[in-house]
Amino acid sequence: MVNLIVVFPNMVDAKNIRNLLVRNGYSVAATCTSGAQALNYADSLNYGIIVCGYKFADMMYSDLHECLSSNFEMLLVASPHILSIGKNTDIICLSMPIKAYDLVNTVDMMVLTMDRRIKKLKSKPRERNEHEKELIQQAKLLLMDRNNMSEEEAHRYIQRCSMDSGTNLVETAQMILTLMRE
Repeated sequence: MVNLIVVFPNMVDAKNIRNLLVRNGYSVAATCTSGAQALNYADSLNYGIIVCGYKFADMMYSDLHECLSSNFEMLLVASPHILSIGKNTDIICLSMPIKAYDLVNTVDMMVLTMDRRIKKLKSKPRERNEHEKELIQQAKLLLMDRNNMSEEEAHRYIQRCSMDSGTNLVETAQMILTLMRE
């Protein structure tokens, strides 16, 4: 589920937007009146969408956008005049007066896009660091030396043990090194 943070300088406006989103099935992680509050909540979350006005007591929407991690998207709700001034293509915009239908459909679209991006990132294999690569290589060398295996056979052995024990390759390599060195 994508985290939503609602940020408007007027708490009544923020709560109205939050209530509209909640009525349409969304879970709003935070409702804020300042950019600093929004950044504080965003830092505690991995990813999400900021639904906001253009000006807060402590910063403008553009400042907030610059401070957010790349895992957050922004939906700016502002007057057509303000939207015509802004030229940031990374920010989705809705003009005031806002229609509930437009807000919900825009958030739906943003959530679907973010869900797809998150699934794509999770399906990408994680890169091993040098220490992890070295552990796997040492385990393969030990298996090759003691059991007269080829490198491919040693690697397949580690993979099979990893699957059988439900551990990742690095943990399996560590177990092999610990057991065979004793």
